[in-house]
Amino acid sequence: MTISVVIPVFREEALINDAIGRLRGMAFDKALEIIVVDGSEEGGTLRAVADSSAKSILSPRGRAIQMNAGAKAAGGDVLLFLHVDTELPADGLERISSAMELGHFVGGAFDLGIADRGLAYRIIERAASLRSRLTRIPYGDQAIFFKRDYFLRIGGYRPLPVMEDVDLMRRVKKRGDRIHLIDEKVKTSSRRWRKEGIARCTLRNWTIMALYLLGVPPGRLAKHYP
Repeated sequence: MTISVVIPVFREEALINDAIGRLRGMAFDKALEIIVVDGSEEGGTLRAVADSSAKSILSPRGRAIQMNAGAKAAGGDVLLFLHVDTELPADGLERISSAMELGHFVGGAFDLGIADRGLAYRIIERAASLRSRLTRIPYGDQAIFFKRDYFLRIGGYRPLPVMEDVDLMRRVKKRGDRIHLIDEKVKTSSRRWRKEGIARCTLRNWTIMALYLLGVPPGRLAKHYP
């Protein structure tokens, strides 16, 4: 299974080359395509990319819109949607390929890990893992992946300002299709929790999710999600 990694960015010049370098340094003996999709009009992150083999796309801003643009340009068997500040485990690409080759699953994700010390982060990680397994709805910072043909067939991400990952996974679940949750952790940056405060950020995320599940439109929820 060849993999196309889609990285949606917005003014991430400081992080993009480290993210690409980590991917290039991973053990993987199949074709790996890296696609950077920039949502800023000036395209600053694209100009900062040092890897000439990475594919660069300028897109209207919006994570869902950017990820769909990357998916349409991808040539791999599997699409991996990776946040620029999220790091895969050392064998992450191999684990994805192996899971998809089984033929039982349409996609999947990893457990959540947060690249910071502290009991509060461990609690958040544990809660995220339990939630994902109970609901079968992982979030975008867990490195979601799909078979490309399947992703395009179900219409990809809807152009929502927030909750695009939850919306997609709910559609997959409604269809009765199976995803595979890999029991290894990605490491995502704690910068949002550190900037906003752990309690405030977590409470806000839970509140937005609850309101979304109660039917509040994503457009209204986006006003409360920086």
